[in-house]
Amino acid sequence: MGIQRIESATYSIDDLDECVRFFDDFGLFLVERTDEHAVFETLTGQTLHLDTDPGPLLPPPVENGPTLREVVWGVDTRQELDRLVAAAGKDREIRVSADGVHHTVDESGFGVGLTLARPRPAPVIPRPANALGSVDRWNTALEPLGRAFPLRMCHVALNIRKEGRQEAVAFYTDRLGFRPTDVVEPMGVFMQAPGDDDQHTMLLCHRPDRTGVNHIAYEVPGFDDVIEGGNYMIDKGWREARRLGRHTVGSNVFRFVHAPCGGRVEYAADMDRVDDSYETRHHETTPPHHIWALRTNRDNEAS
Repeated sequence: MGIQRIESATYSIDDLDECVRFFDDFGLFLVERTDEHAVFETLTGQTLHLDTDPGPLLPPPVENGPTLREVVWGVDTRQELDRLVAAAGKDREIRVSADGVHHTVDESGFGVGLTLARPRPAPVIPRPANALGSVDRWNTALEPLGRAFPLRMCHVALNIRKEGRQEAVAFYTDRLGFRPTDVVEPMGVFMQAPGDDDQHTMLLCHRPDRTGVNHIAYEVPGFDDVIEGGNYMIDKGWREARRLGRHTVGSNVFRFVHAPCGGRVEYAADMDRVDDSYETRHHETTPPHHIWALRTNRDNEAS
């Protein structure tokens, strides 16, 4: 099939202590720490790398300050990996690191890696819910979760320059096998990796003159995890980037937090799943950002 998932992401950062504290609060698991870098894992074994000096295998940063430097994509078989490496490297250099990752760069300057996927199972047991005629919880009160622990990185969103956007999208579709699921002419292209069933695994978001990281989304088991994870981050002093809501494209519940590594991170749950019968939707105008977003008339009242 080809690319299955995000395997790892690397950020170049300024303040390692702050970034480590952020992702520990966010619910990832620290597996390595030195004076220069740290590595976190999701429950399904994806890795997040935070580096004060990422090294020569990665391209220069696409923007000033802390930012995303590379996304490594996990491929299902050695045969598919070899095919994708050859396709990606038709007109650009491919360099292989000691861990078997093939490194190159996309049309916008972001690092792109390819390696064999190493998924780790993380069974999800949904919280039992009750509704009239559908009762899943008897004689048991729910306990608070307290915080969230992400299952996986489910999608990455990158800001790219509007000029050259067709070539930027074509690198991922024509060479790496991504499929456009929703094309929003004024805004960007949502794409699905061939081995994924989420409505999108990547978004390339058009900007008039700006390239940079937008966000990486992390799937959590359910609605309560999105709420309580965001509340925990706020309690820890981090700044929410967008009100709780449910997206129009993808339908997932979301909550965004500003990240000291650059851009934002998203708690996401209940994303649309689509198969090959889902036909690419073309939008001449940009759909509303969300189906709903949290509103309150108490914003200006004293607590």
